Amino acid sequence: MHALLLTIFIDTVGFGIILPLLPFFAERFGASPLQVTLLATVYSFSQFIFAPLWGRLSDRVGRRPIILLTLFGLFLGYISLTFTNSLVILFLVRAFVGAMAANSGVIHAYIADITSTSARAGAMAKVGAAHGLGFIVGPAIGGLFAGSDPVNPNLALPFLIAAALSGTAFCIACFQVKETIGIELREEASKGQRSLGRVFMGALRIPQLALLFVVVTMTPFVFSGVETTFVIWSEHVLGWGPWQNGQIYTFMGITAAGTQWFLVGRLTHRFGECRLICVGAVMIFVGVSILPYMTGSLGLCVAFGFIVFGVSVNNPSLSSLVSKYAHASERGSLLGLSHSCSAMARITGPAWAGFAFGHFGPDWPFFSGAVVMVVMFLLATRVKPAKDIGDTRR
Repeated sequence: MHALLLTIFIDTVGFGIILPLLPFFAERFGASPLQVTLLATVYSFSQFIFAPLWGRLSDRVGRRPIILLTLFGLFLGYISLTFTNSLVILFLVRAFVGAMAANSGVIHAYIADITSTSARAGAMAKVGAAHGLGFIVGPAIGGLFAGSDPVNPNLALPFLIAAALSGTAFCIACFQVKETIGIELREEASKGQRSLGRVFMGALRIPQLALLFVVVTMTPFVFSGVETTFVIWSEHVLGWGPWQNGQIYTFMGITAAGTQWFLVGRLTHRFGECRLICVGAVMIFVGVSILPYMTGSLGLCVAFGFIVFGVSVNNPSLSSLVSKYAHASERGSLLGLSHSCSAMARITGPAWAGFAFGHFGPDWPFFSGAVVMVVMFLLATRVKPAKDIGDTRR
């Protein structure tokens, strides 16, 4: 597990370098605020398509080959950014990178393979912590090498650094990440595995699992909208450039890493996943409600502290609950479908946020997110602990 966490951390550093720079890169090709947010949408659409496919394939051929394949694909995607010379090519590269980054379901299935149900949420949170640590280092590197000029930042070198880090992550995984499912389970999955459609329809027939699939979409819908519009919000409202935004993303990474590495496992053990989901919804609501009124770095850190804490407790708790419904031979498929639902939210979230930004005003992506969190809280109060549902798994 430690080798996997190291791999995730290094790869996320590369992702963290790229993310705050993409809006500035897109604006070089004349992209509008809506088109900037659609870059995130096309990325998430690829994840929506590929997450269940990678999960299903990992049940058949093993987790390790899919993790290696997708890591190498990310390396190729980041290299391609350095040769991008038009907005159309940028969208195509982002779609490819999104497909390769759609391995979260496989990674969570890997964790579920090697952990007990009681320790699962905490272990999955450590995956999130590795991502968070990557966001501490990545945006700082990206901001440092791109510079503080919002008009003409230097982007080529950060892109090359991101590619080099993804290549390093691939090499580490080749030697250190071991397979977690045996030949028997892989053969069982190959011979008797249901289609993805039947797995999904079977999940919808379980009321609590169907409810979880709905709730799973709400946090990424709000957070992806906030994440993709914040850079252009800060540019328009505060006049910020890559360096200032990189500092905020670094703070978000510190908060996410600290919450998921040190707190989620302990909080889950004490309160359970269901209560944490409710708490997470409240925290995100508070954060997005106050964010538009913050005009300095300290106030924005407070707002994002609430938001990131809520996201950090929600995501592993929901993945843990979903995983407990999956038969071992279909674990990758079910978690892949769950992450596909999240990806669909990350398609619609930035698209809505960009529309709201352009038509209602720069603060409306945050206000509308607060409304969604109220709905999530009401639905989350109906989610029951898995141990109370009974053994409804196949």
